Amino acid sequence: MNARVRIHLATAAGVLAGIAAVHGVAAADPGDSSDVQVTVDIPVIHQPGVLALSVAANAVNLAENGSTALVRQFTGTLPTVTVTDTRTTQEIPAGASWAVLGTSSDFTGTAGQPAITAGHLGWKPRLIDGGETGQVTEGEEVVTVLDDPTQPGNNVGLKDQELLVSTYDSAAVTGGSYDVNADLYLRTPGDVAAGSYHATITLSLFE
Repeated sequence: MNARVRIHLATAAGVLAGIAAVHGVAAADPGDSSDVQVTVDIPVIHQPGVLALSVAANAVNLAENGSTALVRQFTGTLPTVTVTDTRTTQEIPAGASWAVLGTSSDFTGTAGQPAITAGHLGWKPRLIDGGETGQVTEGEEVVTVLDDPTQPGNNVGLKDQELLVSTYDSAAVTGGSYDVNADLYLRTPGDVAAGSYHATITLSLFE
């Protein structure tokens, strides 16, 4: 019976000794610490440049001016159109060029009067600011179907896309803004129906 007791106590003492040894290894002095420095480099986001079109206003009113007994004429000025290019030369395709084209819808009467076709609306582009390169130019005048042509075949009005402003070398003029407007004139037969009419000129930038 005493032998059994000694064996039992010896085993228990060994376990307690092991536990004490483990606790001794894991112990740390109070207040010990270590820092890890974290750094990061955040690069500037590169925003690619753009080729963009803007128009100073979204409406123009034509007023009667210079009518005769045979032809009534109504004139106004296209709001200033600005082409801005903020691209680098590396962002522009080789050999690229850009152009602004304009076309008009027919003039529809607000009281059901017959429409006036877009061929009766002409324009004469005027370059306001073409920069210093000399490579931004205005388009040619387009006269109406009631006029004799001033250039071969240009008495068609704005029924199709007509050139307002352009350049043949996008890379040569990038980094600038260019302004253009146009004299507008609507010419109708003298017996055109009275009333209000409305049309839309659509301007499109292509490259």
